[in-house]
Amino acid sequence: MNPRSYNAPRRVKLDQAFFDVPAQVAQDDRVVFQGIERREDSPFILVCPQCPRDQWWDNDVLNALLDEIIARHPVDTECVYLTGISMGGFGTWSLAIEHPERFAAIAPICGGGPPYVAHRLERTPVWAFHGARDDIVPLQESERMVEAVRAAGGDAKLTIYPEAGHNSWTETYKNPELYEWFLGHRRAASKAT
Repeated sequence: MNPRSYNAPRRVKLDQAFFDVPAQVAQDDRVVFQGIERREDSPFILVCPQCPRDQWWDNDVLNALLDEIIARHPVDTECVYLTGISMGGFGTWSLAIEHPERFAAIAPICGGGPPYVAHRLERTPVWAFHGARDDIVPLQESERMVEAVRAAGGDAKLTIYPEAGHNSWTETYKNPELYEWFLGHRRAASKAT
């Protein structure tokens, strides 16, 4: 999705969103968008890669896709944001940990990852989201990651929806504060590894 001002000669923000395959691909392989609404006034180019069925996110493929998008479109590389739901939440943590130098901020939703490498995000702002009643991805997955980023001196916060189950993305993506939070961040000049 392109923002209304896409043809302008200025750089625009890139919001790369990863989504869980079962939640995103219908039986006939049509893409079914969940969460982020298409808005004409959006300042973002929205990229939604789809993970092939019965596979996991491949960070090399995702990184190459990001390179291609940046090469073909007027992307402000200081304002690349990353979000994803469920399996895409895990993909958000994974890609950001492997390539923290690429992202201005990340917002994983009902995801998780290996806390022993979360220190790589010490200079990447994180706002994670999770439903307290999630019976698919335990809340502890997000809690462990946020705690590990904080322990490394990073800026990480977690919003827990007390009544939400696995679908914590609808409330998250409807919240204008998320987009304001994204836009309030630019990529740090250098990243720790």
